[in-house]
Amino acid sequence: MKGISILGSTGSIGVQTLDIVRRHPDLFKAVGLAAGSNIDLLEQQIREFKPSLVSCLDENAALELKKRLTDHNHRIWIGHSQEGLEAVATAGDAELVVGGLPGSAGLRPSFAAVESGKDVALATKEVLVMAGRLFMERVRKTGVRLLPVDSEQSAIFQCIQGNRGAAIERIILTASGGPFREKSAEEIAKVTREDALNHPRWKMGPKVTVDSATLMNKGLEVIEARWLFDVPSSRIEVVIHPESIVHSMVEFPDGSIMAQLGATDMRIPISYALAFPDRVESGTRPISFPALGSLHFHQPDTDRFPLLSAAYRALENDGDTASIVLNAADEVAVDLFLGGKISFAHIPTMVLRALDTISTSRVKSLQDVEDLHREVVHRVMTDWAIFSGA
Repeated sequence: MKGISILGSTGSIGVQTLDIVRRHPDLFKAVGLAAGSNIDLLEQQIREFKPSLVSCLDENAALELKKRLTDHNHRIWIGHSQEGLEAVATAGDAELVVGGLPGSAGLRPSFAAVESGKDVALATKEVLVMAGRLFMERVRKTGVRLLPVDSEQSAIFQCIQGNRGAAIERIILTASGGPFREKSAEEIAKVTREDALNHPRWKMGPKVTVDSATLMNKGLEVIEARWLFDVPSSRIEVVIHPESIVHSMVEFPDGSIMAQLGATDMRIPISYALAFPDRVESGTRPISFPALGSLHFHQPDTDRFPLLSAAYRALENDGDTASIVLNAADEVAVDLFLGGKISFAHIPTMVLRALDTISTSRVKSLQDVEDLHREVVHRVMTDWAIFSGA
């Protein structure tokens, strides 16, 4: 039985990971759960899956959780904050760590998991966006397996199985286009928070959903793929595929193109990462191709969605620090948008301004990455406060 720790157990990835665990109690056991402030759901997960370690947002949340679990008859360690996250990430009986924490929160625990010799099923784009070079160096040094959970990266990973001796000629990342694919620039300028969170295909957390609407999500995936598969950005192409059935494709030197297809259900890539190199039932409904009728592919419009081009630009600049600036500025902008403080159209404006104005030096350590991220967040917030009079 494979012991699994889940970073972000109450989020979308975490909940769906636990559904796979629930379906296969003979194969998987959740030994560690790390969450944020959703104590209600975390308590339910603890009572059902009986992990040995859990972590939550802060000390107050941990104390509340301990009170609620006074009748829990299984021994459990309850931690919080960064120390708690890293304890779950390095749990002794965990063979695989699922990284599902949103944003920069998953950076340090993901590094800790790799350093402790755990295989990592990575769903958090920001780990590779912020520290792709450093993280992949650690993965290679420790010899652990890095299994992508993001649906597009999982598709690429699945396509190259059995083709490891063949060079990748081209990676073709597919994108749904988000909820505003057919809207004009004028219409996009007027969209609301509710509009942006209404994704036509996928059920995801709010940050990822907004990033999908701006196409920043696809830009982050370009950066992620560059490090995961050691392919330059010039050989990574993005195409809009509204049906979201083809999750990505790989072209090989002989002209062959392999694609991975499936329903829009994250349990497919999650189950593949958990069971790799085997496959297990994921609970996904089969696709009826006659019912689909046809599949469509289009070029992305980078005039209406400039953040996709910004990701390529970040890689072309240096691939390290510019990506940190891009990601940190986007985190701030999306948070302000979700909080009703800026318009949707202002998200790319803030991100592009940060990319244009913040100069940095090359990062050499994880601490450098975190310091630069904090610096960019502070500068973008300061610029916004001055601009808005907040």
